Amino acid sequence: MAQNLLPLPRAFREAAYRRKFIDNVDEHLFMGSYESFEAAAAAAPKSKPMGFDNAEEARRLFSQKIFFYDYPALFWIARSFEDGLRSVFDLGGHAGIKYYAFRRVLNYPSGLRWKTCDVAGVIQAGREIAAERGIGEELSFTSDYQEATGFDVLFISGCLQFLPERMPQILAALPVKPKRIILNTTTVHPERTIFTVHSLGFGFCPYRIQKHDELMAELVEAGYVRRDAWRNEGKLIEVPFVEGGDAAYYAGCCFDLRPA
Repeated sequence: MAQNLLPLPRAFREAAYRRKFIDNVDEHLFMGSYESFEAAAAAAPKSKPMGFDNAEEARRLFSQKIFFYDYPALFWIARSFEDGLRSVFDLGGHAGIKYYAFRRVLNYPSGLRWKTCDVAGVIQAGREIAAERGIGEELSFTSDYQEATGFDVLFISGCLQFLPERMPQILAALPVKPKRIILNTTTVHPERTIFTVHSLGFGFCPYRIQKHDELMAELVEAGYVRRDAWRNEGKLIEVPFVEGGDAAYYAGCCFDLRPA
């Protein structure tokens, strides 16, 4: 006769998950809830490096693939070119992966400037890959997001949640604000903001899951008008053992600078 198995106590399940989180190599894992971005950073395990600053891993993760969740951003990048916008600042753009992916299906306009901003090790890999592929001055790299000033489009795909700065701080640092902001695969929550730790496989990183309506309000208060908003259905996220941790999701939007 089969025996009924009782569920393991929560403390055992949490301990097992922590071991899995620390040893993780290739899963999309999150752990804990903290009062701030800084507190999450302080709580990250010390067994692996903090952050993305790793040229070798940047090369390993380099891809020209267009994922299903890229298409809303791809649509608005294409519309931006149709609208006469000719410069894109790709904040958190890794080694230029969206530049390479999107050019597979878009006709990039003459005179395009696409600048990718990331940490030093990643942009080192980006410059090397661009040189190997014979990419000219159209694609450039920086580790200073304040160089976004004067660019037509500020494009942030899957990066905002990793930054200690929120949108108001980023935009306040730009003397000339972008005409258009495109966010994609930004982690949000319907009710509150959660600070947690993300396992990158090769390291750990503090991570902000921002309240959705708060993020939208920040963009409006910064002088922007919403053109579109979407949810990246099918790209999943959960923070186990945290109240509301299963309600987080990925979303995006397009905002235009309000005319003076």
